[in-house]
Amino acid sequence: MSISYKDSGVDISAGELTIEKIKPMVKRTHTSRVLSDIGLFGGFFDAQFSEYKHPVLVASTDGVGTKLKIAFQSGKHNTVGHCLVNHCVNDILTSGARPLFFLDYFATGKLEPNVAASVIEGFTEGCLENGCSLIGGETAEMPSMYNEGEYDVSGTIVGIVEKNKIIDGKKISSGNILIGLPSNGLHTNGYSLARKVLLEKYQINEFIPEINSTLSDSLLRIHRSYLKVIEPLLNTDLLLGISHITGGGIIGNTKRIIPKNLTLHINWENWDIPQIFKLIQDLGGIADEEMREVFNLGIGLILVIQPQDYDAVVSLLPKGEPIVIGEVK
Repeated sequence: MSISYKDSGVDISAGELTIEKIKPMVKRTHTSRVLSDIGLFGGFFDAQFSEYKHPVLVASTDGVGTKLKIAFQSGKHNTVGHCLVNHCVNDILTSGARPLFFLDYFATGKLEPNVAASVIEGFTEGCLENGCSLIGGETAEMPSMYNEGEYDVSGTIVGIVEKNKIIDGKKISSGNILIGLPSNGLHTNGYSLARKVLLEKYQINEFIPEINSTLSDSLLRIHRSYLKVIEPLLNTDLLLGISHITGGGIIGNTKRIIPKNLTLHINWENWDIPQIFKLIQDLGGIADEEMREVFNLGIGLILVIQPQDYDAVVSLLPKGEPIVIGEVK
């Protein structure tokens, strides 16, 4: 009796079906700079940047952590890919870079073409939102590596910035103020703690009056992209630093961009913390310090600016969104 690859747990036909399902979605993200189609061994991107005097490429790789567990439990798979693209866009945005192209990785124990296509649909929606192209990726079927019905994703983004417009925090000084822009939930961090607390009391698709949402809808809310929000500021000299609030919270992330001789003073009472964070804290009896270290607490991006530039900066941001949350000391 002969044994096939399929008998060992790898179904090549399922991979081929997945590719056929995602081809039209991926094609939507392509611009004239993309010189290759899906299916080749590498993606081609035209790197003639005549509009830049000294172009610098900026790259970043990330995942979405245990937010995936919420997708598995709820059966909703079309948002986590979008979250990942937006997360990566925000990471390179902290340097002043705009995204060019994205590469995705999807791995699972048993490939379900409809689930894979749903996840990759999220990648394409994220790319369309941010004006970048999905030019390649990897779909891996690895029996016994993952629990049934589970998968993992990661993504790599490449963007571009003019060398003399790089935002690196080197000009930050004492007296600079911190402008916070609101998040729309947990984004992609703190899910291990959130799941431990919330799922002991609630079912994943249960409606919770305190947050006016089902638990799954609240926790799967797409990580916000700030590219279009702050793009009007990127060609100015008003931004001294940008911090993307991910794992480590407001202080943990923002101290990465300020000179070592400076510290941060945060006015924690200056904004209303969204109900989802209050629910987690109350149910878990979690200390303020722990909450501030784990979660974004409603602030997804922080801009560091000179006090005298406040009016100019706010005039270029969405009305009602900017919040002064502290200063550099």
